[in-house]
Order: sequence, then structure tokens, then C-alpha cells
Amino acid sequence: MSWPLLFMLLGVSVVGFNLGRNIQVSQICRDAGSMYVRGVDFSKDSNKDILVRLSNPMGLQKTGGNGVVYLSKITYISQSRCTALGLNPCNANQHVIMQRLVIGNTSLKSSEIGTPNSNLIDSKGLVTDYYREPSAVANVPFISLADGEFAYIAETYFPSPDFDLVGYRVGTGNYTRSLF
Repeated sequence: MSWPLLFMLLGVSVVGFNLGRNIQVSQICRDAGSMYVRGVDFSKDSNKDILVRLSNPMGLQKTGGNGVVYLSKITYISQSRCTALGLNPCNANQHVIMQRLVIGNTSLKSSEIGTPNSNLIDSKGLVTDYYREPSAVANVPFISLADGEFAYIAETYFPSPDFDLVGYRVGTGNYTRSLF
């Protein structure tokens, strides 16, 4: 057997196993987002336990563990709404994060849509003063909401160091985002 063929076989195996893991991560993301949009309150530990149980093989914990799930509710704030409320400064003509719930280990990866200051998030995950707070602005170029519309976004990340190829692929992981 030649060395190039052996390396190709190894690479195909790593990519194949990582694809399987990505399917698991995508399913966890869709399940979390689906429950969130249907009103499951993930600020309660009992509901976090459901998500931890669903992702048991992946190692998610309520805090810490081997993965992270971000759940966000976003809306669009128009200039006319800011004017009507008499707000200045205001996050006018921007999408903002109204609610942020986190399950898992936030040190693994931060949210790609933004991270409101933690001192602005109450025990239910609601972001206080999202009309004015610059850290509540959401980076969501993939959607366009009208004033007063809402979107729910689930983001999930699990590292996959066991599928790294030394010298080629290191620090790999699976990130998935679902929009509802």
C-alpha cells in the first residue's frame, strides 16, 4: 500500500466521522430551537436538563461541559419606533437581541450573532434596555425583519478534537445555526 493512499483513506475516515458528528450537532440545534420557539423556558434548570439529556452523547452540561447552545430572540427596531418612544440614543434601523439564554460552556465559542453585556441579562434571559444598549445589536445579515417582527435563533457548537489531523486540521469543531 502506498503512503498517499493511506493518507487519503485516513482523511476520508476523519471527514466521514466528523460529518456524522455534524449531523448530531445540527439535530441538537434544531431540537433546542424548536423547543425555544414553542415557549419552553430554558431559564429553568428542569428544561435545561431536557436539552442536556437530548445531547447526552456529546457531553453538554447546564454550565460547562463539552458544548454550548445559544438561544436568542431578536427583533428589528425602526427609527420611527425610537422617535415615538423619545429615545436618543437608540439602536434604530438595526436588529437587536431581546433575549439570550445559554446552556453549556461559553468558553468554547462565543455567539456569532453577538453577545449582550452579561450585566444586562436578567434571570429569564431578557436583555434590559436593548433599545439603547450597543452590545445588544445583533449581527444577522442573513435575515431582514420588519418593525415588530421576531426571529428565534439557536446556535450550537461542539468541539471535535478527536477528529483533528495533526499538522493539517487542529482545533476543529462543529457549529450550527437554526433560524425560526
